[in-house]
Amino acid sequence: MGYLDIKFDKDSVFLVGGGAGFIGSNLCEALIGMGYTVRCLDDLSTGKYENIEPLTGNSRFTFIKGDIRDLDTCKKASEGVDYVLNQAAWGSVPRSIEMPLLYEEINIRGTLNMMEAARVCGVKKFVYASSSSVYGDSTTLPKKEGEEGRVISPYALTKKVDEEYGRLYKELYGLDTYGLRYFNVFGRRQNPDGMYAAVIPKFLRQLLHDEVPTINGDGKQSRDFTYIDNVIEANLRACKASGDAAGQAFNIGAGGRLFLNDIYDHLCKALGKDVKPNYGPARKGDVRDSNADISKARELLGYDPEYDFEKGIALAIDWYKEYLK
Repeated sequence: MGYLDIKFDKDSVFLVGGGAGFIGSNLCEALIGMGYTVRCLDDLSTGKYENIEPLTGNSRFTFIKGDIRDLDTCKKASEGVDYVLNQAAWGSVPRSIEMPLLYEEINIRGTLNMMEAARVCGVKKFVYASSSSVYGDSTTLPKKEGEEGRVISPYALTKKVDEEYGRLYKELYGLDTYGLRYFNVFGRRQNPDGMYAAVIPKFLRQLLHDEVPTINGDGKQSRDFTYIDNVIEANLRACKASGDAAGQAFNIGAGGRLFLNDIYDHLCKALGKDVKPNYGPARKGDVRDSNADISKARELLGYDPEYDFEKGIALAIDWYKEYLK
């Protein structure tokens, strides 16, 4: 089904926090393509203007350069908005271990500012990015809401706190909030550069440039890799969900489990490369295994992911071949 069958009033206004980032820019592009009015709020600290530049000529698109740590900026951006899709945050578990204070400022206080602005401005639905990292040291598979372990990184803690604020803003103020626990999202425009780059774009860049990738750990850790269009669908379905489902968090994955060694072999085969990877030490704070039980999102949001790994990775590889020329 995908997301194109999800309909809103034609004059609906969406605010995408972190709209110049990987997930945010894909949301902006999808909503503009569907004919809606979109505001993008981003300070470009991790997002890239080039991600949204093709949209800037559209009269229904507005870019606001601003920081979610400033409440007034959040309020101005939220005026007259129907739906907020807040992706604004700093990602990366390793970087959060190095910079816990900054993560608290951006991911907790910034998200709280966005919720408060949405409340004050009468926004209908507030959808925000959480993370599978909230499951922490739980060894239970698949991961199911309500069966979390202890968080093992500052990043995970920020997302856990965001979820608690989401619950409180529903219970205390009546704001319909929906937390989306993303499981290893990949796809077009995900940044392949830098020491904190996600594994799939990083491997693709290195293999396409005939470099030897490094796998952290033994490569036997598993992930639920989720194509970007599934995440777009989840955000839009949350905007249409019942208020009875608000104040909760939902797993957003493909519902599968793949090992890093197998992912690496798949990419090598798809690119016609025969490169043995290096292996480095496991990263602090990383969850060992990840596999989403998506039954709650199916039931309460109507989430029905269209893209499995094979379908999504084929599209991602085609995009990176063009992008990394």
